[in-house]
Amino acid sequence: MARVALAGVGHWHAGMHLEAARSAGAEVVAAWDPDPAVTAGFAARHGVPAQPSIEAVIAAKPDLTVVMGRPDQVPALALACIEAGLPIVLEKPAAVSTAALAPLAEAARRRGLFVAVPLPNRCGPVWAEIEALKAVGRLGPVSHAQFRIVNGPPERYRLDEVPWVLDPAIGGGGALRNLGIHGIDAALALAGGADLAVVSASIDRRLHGEAVEEYAIVVLRAPDGMIATVEAGYTYASMAPGGDFEWRVSAGNAYLVDRGDACRVATLDDGRVRDLAPIPPADRYKAFMADTLDRLARGAPPSVGIGDYLQAMRLIDRAYQEVA
Repeated sequence: MARVALAGVGHWHAGMHLEAARSAGAEVVAAWDPDPAVTAGFAARHGVPAQPSIEAVIAAKPDLTVVMGRPDQVPALALACIEAGLPIVLEKPAAVSTAALAPLAEAARRRGLFVAVPLPNRCGPVWAEIEALKAVGRLGPVSHAQFRIVNGPPERYRLDEVPWVLDPAIGGGGALRNLGIHGIDAALALAGGADLAVVSASIDRRLHGEAVEEYAIVVLRAPDGMIATVEAGYTYASMAPGGDFEWRVSAGNAYLVDRGDACRVATLDDGRVRDLAPIPPADRYKAFMADTLDRLARGAPPSVGIGDYLQAMRLIDRAYQEVA
């Protein structure tokens, strides 16, 4: 049984990682946060051992450590784990800027260390289908793709007691940096990691009066001509979990649509339209953790590594420069 530690449990995704680890059959052996009251509360609620410091977490020698927290504090925590040789999951946002993230990527590269980044929509059903179609020569070139995540109003971050998400000096941006990273990463994955050009970018912050943008749309183009559109927002009119989610990929022989609770693929050569088994967005952290622990056990690289994250962050920087 894999032993998982959670560092920075004040993060709003901490509960998701706990549930995902247990769902994957792992044992959560440590919980810690820079705020001792948060550590104690989380440990008591979930029945996991509390640790007094990040050094104590490291000393427990977990098989995998999830590093979370404020982006201005995470790099030091992550670097301590990396230098100790611990495989980690690096929760986003992991740094206030791309420049602050780069030393972590270099340290992980230098040590050849496993660093997975939770972009769990890569575990959605369209990706396995794309690879299956590609393997038998039935995908065709990708023409265009659209990736949209629009969640509820920004006030929900204050309700989750993480108001720093709405401070650009700490979070490094708004909806594009926080939510759009999923779509940016997806576009890069479709392009095979090739660099993408920012064709256009627009942001808006009129509805809620926050310092960060509440909506962003970015149009990207790959060297082979593929066009990708990324939309991210805090503009869905509900505080309930969920929002407006849709992934669409159009290729020469296939058109794939993932709406979270439903997924469908049409293929031109056989005239078929098939429903794929969906993975609801709320369950994708479970899929991510199971995949991550499997890859770690096999000695395989993570599905999304820190180098992928760094490339996506740099592309978001360029998008912000377009609207500066």
